[in-house]
Amino acid sequence: MTPTADLSILTLITNASLVVKVVLGILLFLSLASWTVIFQKFFSISRASRQIEEFESRFWSGTALNQLMETAKRNEAASGIEERVFYAGMNEFMKQHRADPQALNGVSRAMRAVYNREMDHLENGLPMLASIGSTSPYIGLFGTVWGIMNAFTGLSTLENVSLAVVAPGIAEALVATAIGLFAAIPAVAAFNYFSNRINRLTNRLDGFSEEFLNILQRQQPRS
Repeated sequence: MTPTADLSILTLITNASLVVKVVLGILLFLSLASWTVIFQKFFSISRASRQIEEFESRFWSGTALNQLMETAKRNEAASGIEERVFYAGMNEFMKQHRADPQALNGVSRAMRAVYNREMDHLENGLPMLASIGSTSPYIGLFGTVWGIMNAFTGLSTLENVSLAVVAPGIAEALVATAIGLFAAIPAVAAFNYFSNRINRLTNRLDGFSEEFLNILQRQQPRS
């Protein structure tokens, strides 16, 4: 590359070495993958939060538990996390002998099993965001180091070396670091944002489960 060469990003990428191009390709793939997960998680978590709001509105409106159970059974495919947890607990409660002091233990286990399964599904994709956020800068740094090595190796054959000659090769190599940060920053920000929202949903579900168990306990016959 000559001192008067075009230093636009596209030109730098086009003139990059094969290794740097491979690194850039990996980083662009990781960036696309992270944005795909980001959009999926945004919509799925927003939907879960909305469904919880709607179910709690019906639950605390005074609707009979049996009626809520029938509604949850009819709309099983469209029900939210909290409604499924409620249905699992209520279904187990109906199967138990209500006079049995251990009945609520079975209800709690049934609710916990559904809760764990639903939360695993909701958290799916977050480890990928964490991995992309933590590894992308290092992948970009590897491309930068390799590009700088190539730049200085090429300079060894030149007699007159100036900043104008070195700059294009350095700029070409630094593109990899820039793309690495471009992939990492949204992934890290999204991971923290979604983790916070999921933690809030988790606390809300835990609180609902405790309140629901208290309601069922009051419905048990007193000895």
